[in-house]
Amino acid sequence: MRFLLIEDSDTLASAVVERLQLDGHAVDHASTLEAGRDCVAVTRYDLILLDIMLPDGDGRRFLAEQREAQMATPVIVITARSEVSDRVSLLDLGADDYLTKPFDFSELEARCRAVLRRKGGAAANRKTFADATLDAASGALTVGKESEVLRNRELRLLEVFFDAPGQVFSKAHLMDRLFSFAEDVSENAIEVYVARLRKRLAASAARIETVRGMGYRLVDDT
Repeated sequence: MRFLLIEDSDTLASAVVERLQLDGHAVDHASTLEAGRDCVAVTRYDLILLDIMLPDGDGRRFLAEQREAQMATPVIVITARSEVSDRVSLLDLGADDYLTKPFDFSELEARCRAVLRRKGGAAANRKTFADATLDAASGALTVGKESEVLRNRELRLLEVFFDAPGQVFSKAHLMDRLFSFAEDVSENAIEVYVARLRKRLAASAARIETVRGMGYRLVDDT
């Protein structure tokens, strides 16, 4: 998953980015509303974490702009304001959830998972394709009676395939899903992760197929 964090505190931003990257997410950090607008103009995000008080304006204006533009990306607002009226106004503007500073990182992770589940219309973290089941919360891939925990980037890449079986994903698209602007990696990294996932799925009817000249897709070999 690719997240955008709009937060002007470098200390807090560094901690949040590091924590979410440990979960295998790609996270871009913008310290101003202008930088945040530039980010959403050039790539699609699965989730936006939005501070309210920013050097060049109020985050609520950014939220309102995005919703007026029919941007459906989930937004979790990070705010120091705890009054009920503030929280109600944020939700009415289109926020999907909010966190009051200071917050615990485990709560941040849980709220991110909950918002993403609601976006996908699923009440659980488990996704099944063919005879394979992926648990996004535990990171476990189960084939038959055998289960193993995936590395974080493997998990995030397999989530992309499980969310849209049969859809062809180019290397460029997968790069966009896995890596932030700050990470200097080549498309060869996708080949490495796909090779790892193929080994994980070796005993399964689920298979990642190469579509020559186009990319990869998840297919059912049963």
